[in-house]
Amino acid sequence: MKTIYNESYRKSIALLKSKRIEKGITQVQLAEKLQVSQAVISKIETCERRLDIIELREICKAINVQFISYISEIENF
Repeated sequence: MKTIYNESYRKSIALLKSKRIEKGITQVQLAEKLQVSQAVISKIETCERRLDIIELREICKAINVQFISYISEIENF
């Protein structure tokens, strides 16, 4: 089974998106911080594009969320 179709993966991405929104950061703003297009962020958040661990860490930094805290939260799924 591909990871992007896994329910735990979808929940972890939904959590990441909610944290971005809580911080008041738009997809466009996040994309600018990461030097990617807004379409890349959209595809990540809709699970069309798989996110690797390094990208996840960079997104956490960009939205000012501690990587370890995020990982701890998804461990509770």
